[in-house]
Order: sequence, then C-alpha cells, then structure tokens
Amino acid sequence: MKLAICNEMFENWKIEDVFAYTAELGYEAVEIAPFTLADSVLDISQTERARIRKAADAAKIEIAGLHWLLVSPPGLYINHPDAEIRSDTRDYFLALIELCADLGGRVMVIGSPQQRNVMEPLTFEEAWGYARETFAEGAELAGNRNVMLCMEPLSSDQTNFITNPDKAVEMVDAVNHPNFQMILDVCSTAKEDLDMPTQIHNCAPHVAHFHSNDDNGYLPGSGNVDYPPIIEALKAIDYRGYVSTEVFDFTPDPKTIAKRSIDFLKTLI
Repeated sequence: MKLAICNEMFENWKIEDVFAYTAELGYEAVEIAPFTLADSVLDISQTERARIRKAADAAKIEIAGLHWLLVSPPGLYINHPDAEIRSDTRDYFLALIELCADLGGRVMVIGSPQQRNVMEPLTFEEAWGYARETFAEGAELAGNRNVMLCMEPLSSDQTNFITNPDKAVEMVDAVNHPNFQMILDVCSTAKEDLDMPTQIHNCAPHVAHFHSNDDNGYLPGSGNVDYPPIIEALKAIDYRGYVSTEVFDFTPDPKTIAKRSIDFLKTLI
C-alpha cells in the first residue's frame, strides 16, 4: 500500500508546494482535483502538464491520479437526458484521461455525485445505459494510456446513482474492460451502514483505489470507524494500490490534517 493525499484541501497552494510538503511528511503520492489546476483541463497546456510532472519528480513524489472529475466547468453530466450534454461530458471525460496520463497519474476516481444523479424523465436503467456507454469508451482510451478508471459508490445522501459497492461491481461487469474497476471510500461506506472489511473482501478482485477518511467526513481516526480491521482486510487481499486521504472539512489547516492523517495510518500500515 502507498499513502497518498488529495490536494484540494491545500487551498491556494501552488501544486509544487503541495508536492514538496507532502513528500516531506512521507506521503508517496498526491491525488489531484483538476479544478484546482484550471476551470477546464482543456486550458492546461502541454507545457504546463510537463511542468507539473517535473515538479512531482523533483519532490520525489508520485501523482496518484485525478478525482472530483466533473465539478468544473459547469454543465457536465454523465447521464443527462439531453444527448448534447452527454456528448460534451463524454468528450471532457476523455480529455481528463489524457490529462491524467500526461501527468503520469495512474487512477481516475469517478465520483462527482451531482453530475450523475438519475434525472427525470429517465429511468434508472436508461441513466445506467448512458453512463455505461461513456465509461466503456473511456475505458478503451484509458487502456491505451495506462490509466485505471475507478467507479466510486457514494452514499445515498450524495447521489441516487451507484450508492452500494455491489452496484459498482455491476457497472464494472457491464463495462467489462480491465481498465475499468472500482474504489472504496470509508466515509460513504460507513454512511450506508456497511462493514468495510466485508466490502473489501467481497469486492477484492476489482478494488483498484481506496479513499481513507472517517464517518464524519474528516481525517481517518477522527470518527467512529474502526480502522485496524480495515487495514488488515486490505493486507489480506494483498492490496497494493494507494490509500488516499480525502477530507471534506479543511480545518484547522491542511498541514495539520496531512500530518495527523499520515501519523495515524502509519501506525496501522
């Protein structure tokens, strides 16, 4: 397992400073939210992509990949009833895969709950079909660019589309491509009152990424989640991907969160 951390809590930090600080703490990778780099990834030049990758190399830290994929620019929606919006979102999704590969990233987390809700007049099955089409096309490009797409089951207070790990596995089976797998997130799993070690074992063949946080949306070890069995379950399935800390409360400051998170996880790993 490799310890990573998501960059959006480092508000207003230059990305190279995030790399330097997290590497100093002992993190092995940074996971990037694209909106922290630009409103649209189409505006990130090849020169800038190369500069970011070089900055990570200089800090001796990996870029794990991308998450919060579709929150910016406005109007993206993976399974919208409007075919033009779906087409534009598919094109942007493919552009995100190119960015991830250009940065040397390995994983892309398909979360973005508000950009995937089932919207009337679509049925769940229709929304599922539209999403599967985009994911299948993305998986082909991801395979060519050595990127792993990871479907994220998110709690039902965030979305009504794929809220359970079993449903994420169904989408993995429907897309049926080696570069389309899934991620488990501690907070969302806890909110759905599911036992994370059980989910890790049930989904073991498809778990390609992991988000560490707690049931309060804050850093791991700060809530009610029993973490030692989770780490032991990851060890038991021989998980060798990233354990990436993602928090939704940025207080008191990113330095404190980053240090407390890695200190806690290192005692277990």
